[in-house]
Amino acid sequence: MTGLVIKLAPNERVLINGAVIQNGDRRASISVRSPNANILRLKDALHPDQVSTPVSRVCYVAQLLLSGDADPAEGHAQLIAGLEQLSQVFSDRDSRLMIDDASAAALLGNYYQVLRQLRRLLPREARLLARAQ
Repeated sequence: MTGLVIKLAPNERVLINGAVIQNGDRRASISVRSPNANILRLKDALHPDQVSTPVSRVCYVAQLLLSGDADPAEGHAQLIAGLEQLSQVFSDRDSRLMIDDASAAALLGNYYQVLRQLRRLLPREARLLARAQ
């Protein structure tokens, strides 16, 4: 089988190409056959109140682009600028690789992969911010 298989818990919601889809009372699997579909589990989505750090702000821009809630040209420019700023702050090899992967995905318009890579940076950022205080 080709495509993406999404396994949903009971009553779990997912955003697919701008449409919110909610599962019923039982576990279910959905096979997404369309390439380049924009998919975001709403349990993984950042709420605007959670956006308080540099990495979370760039994640949020990627999320808005993924969900279709941002102007594509303006959001893309903000995303690239945010990634550039993050690349100036994170100097360790692993973080740089994540940012490089996110940047490559952003240039291709693959905002899900950008979001995926940046979410891996959130714990590192939290440690750095805790150490700074």
